[in-house]
Amino acid sequence: MPPANPLPMSGEAPYLGQKCVTPFSRRDIVLRTAWAVVQATLFRWSPRQLHGFRARLLRLFGAHIPAPSQVVVFPSAKITFPWNLTLEPRSMIGREVIIYNLARVTLRYGANVSQRVHLCAGSHDFNAWSMPLTTAPIEVGVNAWIAAEAFVGPGVTIGELAVIGARSVVVKDQPALMICAGNPCLPLKPRALPV
Repeated sequence: MPPANPLPMSGEAPYLGQKCVTPFSRRDIVLRTAWAVVQATLFRWSPRQLHGFRARLLRLFGAHIPAPSQVVVFPSAKITFPWNLTLEPRSMIGREVIIYNLARVTLRYGANVSQRVHLCAGSHDFNAWSMPLTTAPIEVGVNAWIAAEAFVGPGVTIGELAVIGARSVVVKDQPALMICAGNPCLPLKPRALPV
């Protein structure tokens, strides 16, 4: 049975995104544009080993990074809103990581996010025709590791020393000290403490 899609009196059927408006202020749009220019030039073109330089650029745009010289941020990483980013010492953002941080994304001490991981702190309410933006923070726990090409959705917390397997789809919190993997990502077995 096809979905109901009655024509309203105006003659046009409803559609997803109808009457959609940006939830961002003019200030946010200006800052995001300025950051996009900096990210596409100074940040992206900086030599790979200049992690502290990139961390300072992020901090200049409002990121909370207490110790810029103690984090690793690769030049190919893409960060939407620096002011919604917290990087604790010894955390790492790997090559081609996407941080779509419409809400705060926090990497705790020693958290490691591998290449091409996508941390997505926003979505849309598909129950409304206007599909308004919904956001929820992401937190990657102390010394947790997210392996290559995993996706982490809005509102997820990864526990301390957890391991998230490559290409996992994480839509729910994952516990500390567990190896977790799959689509959807599930805890599989306890992990041993590193030696």
